[in-house]
Amino acid sequence: MINCTSYYDNKRSKKRIVINQGGTRSGKTYSIIQVLCEWCFKNKNAGWIISVVRKTLPALKGSAYRDFLEIVDKNNWYSEAYHNKSEMTYKLFGNLFEFISVDQPQKIRGRKRNICFINEANELTWEDFFQLNVRTTEKIIIDYNPSDEFHWIYDELQPREDADFFVTTYLDNPFLEKELINEIERLRDADDNHWLVYGTGQRGVSRDVIYTHWQHCAELPGKGETWLGQDFGFNVPSALIMCEMYEGAIYCKELLYETKLTTADLIERYKLLGISKAIEIYCDSAEPKTIEELRRAGYNARESDKDVTEGIRKVKSLPLFITNDSSNMIKEIKSYKWRTDSSGRPVKDKDKDEPVKFADHAMDAMRYAIFTKLAKPKFITNW
Repeated sequence: MINCTSYYDNKRSKKRIVINQGGTRSGKTYSIIQVLCEWCFKNKNAGWIISVVRKTLPALKGSAYRDFLEIVDKNNWYSEAYHNKSEMTYKLFGNLFEFISVDQPQKIRGRKRNICFINEANELTWEDFFQLNVRTTEKIIIDYNPSDEFHWIYDELQPREDADFFVTTYLDNPFLEKELINEIERLRDADDNHWLVYGTGQRGVSRDVIYTHWQHCAELPGKGETWLGQDFGFNVPSALIMCEMYEGAIYCKELLYETKLTTADLIERYKLLGISKAIEIYCDSAEPKTIEELRRAGYNARESDKDVTEGIRKVKSLPLFITNDSSNMIKEIKSYKWRTDSSGRPVKDKDKDEPVKFADHAMDAMRYAIFTKLAKPKFITNW
């Protein structure tokens, strides 16, 4: 099945570098993987190495790696004999796909590859790209949402004569569900910059984000009290965030960020993650049925306080650190902002400022956890 415009863009490009800039759900990643799989089919036993790269391994597993496995399965190309699950490699028609992350430096700086596909390339530094580029002999393909006003992609890659530059939007993806189309198109009235980036696929402009005080950290301290925040989703991601309070600061780590999860799937993910049944999980109170099912499975699931304005104020009142491997959470926090009208004035709901309701699943989960746990613990009961 041919997915969208991105399929033809990448299939026809003859340049060494192919830049795929686009809005959300434009089908960039899926289409690029399709093209690479079809190339292997038409060039059997070429012995080429195709590296698919993202900033972190968890993000890679939930995006390009999952798309690849879906494509080979749908085409009846999958065989256990060719799949090394522990190494995340697959031999497809005598060519090798390897799925690697930037936090695996021995693989990034290791052997040469023929083709390199960098998913969400704006997560990488210029040095990350340079190391990949000098070890790639034939072609570099990148995709990204243009949420950064300034980036090395614009300065270093776009001007090159050996680069093709393509822009796609959700309208270029004919297989997108109507519910998701409606969600994207709501951005027209919600926020000009989000519509520019995620709706039209155009480069973002400077804006004031809600959280500016946060910092990166390597990992959770492992010395303080921990608890969880859970935002539920299906067509949009379910997000599970671990919080730890240590020496007056909050440390956060993304544990789960995945679409199409039923409650049974979510419980299975908890088991795989080793989530303790004693740890407090502050959940989206708009989903009482799901919370009750988690409780019946033995988890300490609790309803959260969803006061958005006060919740944000509480988060902003504390030093905040986010682990480097929390890629989806970091992406969200960089673009999480208040709604404004066309003149830049805040849009208020019941006299309170209101954030843009888009790509905020990890932000909601973090706020549920921090505000409910630290601001009003006496109102929370455990059933």
